[in-house]
Amino acid sequence: MSGAQDKICVIGLGYVGLPLAAAFGQQREVVGFDIDPSRIAELRKGEDRTRELEPEELAAAEFLRFTSDPAKIADCSIYIVTVPTPVDASHRPDLSPLLAASAIVGGVLKPGDLVIYESTVYPGATEEDCVPVLEARSGLAFNRDFFAGYSPERINPGDKARRLKDIVKVTSGSTPEVAERVDALYREVVAAGTHKAASIRVAEAAKVIENSQRDINIALVNELAKIFNRMGIDTQAVLEAAGTKWNFLPFRPGLVGGHCIGVDPYYLTHKAEQLGYHPEILLAGRRLNDGMGAYAAGEMVKAMLKRGLPVAGARVLVMGLTFKENCPDLRNTRVIDVVRSLEEYGAVVDVHDPHADPEEAQEEYGISLVPEPGQGAYAGVVLAVAHSEFRAMGAEAVRALGSEGALVYDLKYVLAPEEADLRL
Repeated sequence: MSGAQDKICVIGLGYVGLPLAAAFGQQREVVGFDIDPSRIAELRKGEDRTRELEPEELAAAEFLRFTSDPAKIADCSIYIVTVPTPVDASHRPDLSPLLAASAIVGGVLKPGDLVIYESTVYPGATEEDCVPVLEARSGLAFNRDFFAGYSPERINPGDKARRLKDIVKVTSGSTPEVAERVDALYREVVAAGTHKAASIRVAEAAKVIENSQRDINIALVNELAKIFNRMGIDTQAVLEAAGTKWNFLPFRPGLVGGHCIGVDPYYLTHKAEQLGYHPEILLAGRRLNDGMGAYAAGEMVKAMLKRGLPVAGARVLVMGLTFKENCPDLRNTRVIDVVRSLEEYGAVVDVHDPHADPEEAQEEYGISLVPEPGQGAYAGVVLAVAHSEFRAMGAEAVRALGSEGALVYDLKYVLAPEEADLRL
């Protein structure tokens, strides 16, 4: 197998791939590949629409080059695949981006090459779904002519405190020798260290349960919030009191979206059902979390009616559309459930988000973002995402967006308990 300075190609330059390519690109030759020519054009200008890397960070990766031409990645020896793994409308895993990336790599694969996958999948996907594509496209034999590894991504979009180098990296390989090679490779850029898993399937399983565990824990506190709301008890106060015990886990209720927590459990449940096992807790958690947007809208409408505010035709402002704070990512945002549900009740909903791309919001959801919400214009205001800009506004400025008697519903605990009319 090849030496320590093999040229790397990173396939997919989103939140995961770009930081990885830039990290390796500070010390060895790297080609960043993406099928979107506009993405390549902006990166060549030192611009990153995901806001994960600043221009100076891209400039520091002096050995990193970008391309959308598969012919220009043929001289690489290590291919790292970091493309999305979404689910379809029926919550079934959509491996099409992963298999398409595998086909691209297979078209240039050479004897001795190594292909590492970082995309979240169900256990077995690398060797059962991706490797056959590599073999078919290349005409090479797995573990004889080329090798594979799996090192699940752990990027936390928008988090400037915990970056790639700060998070322990799980690694694995298709043979013991390859596993060591993959582990050594990531140790070059991950200061926090690595954990070499016993097999690719173990590494795949470890990744998919990380977010499944979070999903279930959030589902629990979401259900508790529903119960405590009926009791007239403040959920945050309960969680703060319970949190004084050393082993109480600090989860908070909320909308569960994005491309990880709201998606990954479906990969595990899909595989389990293929094997004849029907998961109960995992799917129950998913159902509960997927219903929180409609629940929040219903609570808002009930509160408006109790206050004597008309709902049909009422203007409501939803503050935030991205799936998490201080991040422009709109993929699988569950804020859209709040918007759609309020519209079904007859409300006229405006959405304001300083981080979201207006063109993407229009294309993905048919929403025209409001650049500057009007003062005193709304019968209700929903704080749906805890962007730093919204936190900085304070309660007075948030209330000023509403008309006299308007309701403020704080889904993210941005305001103090006494400053909001409703909290999740």
